[in-house]
Amino acid sequence: MAVRRLAPKEKQPASFAFSAENLAWAKAQIEKYPPGRQASAVIPILWRVQEQHEGWVSEAAIRAVADLLGMPYIRVLEIATFYTMFQLEPVGKKAHVQVCGTTPCMLRGAKDLIDVCKHRIHHDPFHLSDDGNFSWEEVECLGACVNAPMVMIWKDTYEDLTPDLLNKVLDGFETGNPPKPGPQIDRQYAAPVTGLTSLKSDAKSSVPAPTKEPVLADAEPKKQTESANVRERPAPKPPMGDASKTNPPKGDKS
Repeated sequence: MAVRRLAPKEKQPASFAFSAENLAWAKAQIEKYPPGRQASAVIPILWRVQEQHEGWVSEAAIRAVADLLGMPYIRVLEIATFYTMFQLEPVGKKAHVQVCGTTPCMLRGAKDLIDVCKHRIHHDPFHLSDDGNFSWEEVECLGACVNAPMVMIWKDTYEDLTPDLLNKVLDGFETGNPPKPGPQIDRQYAAPVTGLTSLKSDAKSSVPAPTKEPVLADAEPKKQTESANVRERPAPKPPMGDASKTNPPKGDKS
């Protein structure tokens, strides 16, 4: 994995402050953990900070999170630089496009999606478009291999893409009307693209209702059948008499 560093000083804001809503939310997350374990809330709080801070995490934001959780700055920096879900430089204000480039997506056309990003956004990843609204990068598997190729924008995935469909997705973000996440073709979640091949009928209507045996009333005792009196195991042999010198066991020649 490439080394991940904070944005250069010229891109860093002078300060960061939690909004009132996000500060209340962060304190509620901290309350979920026992005393002394507030650092366990660092990842969700960093994610909330990223959402507030136009899609990326600044050095000032990292320090604010560390102060809130009583953690050394370096510990929060380690987390922010380790997890690729956290962006360390400014990204597009309307959309940051993460194109999956792992084998299943690449075999099904991810390179064409990358070409769309190069021509429409910027030739190189992690660079803003001319209007500052879009940016892109290539990432590893995002977990929608069945519906490859796909991209992730913010926290949603857009799947079963072609270059034309990706352009339509970007058009939606451009106009402020992003499309519904998930497959962008006529597919139900991750079902076969050709439609269902099994379980097509309604189980309730296709299976006949079982016939119920009449329930015996308490006053009507169960009658014994003839088979109930038949012994299945052979009757045991009667015990032999006690053996002695005058009555040796059978087969004893002494």
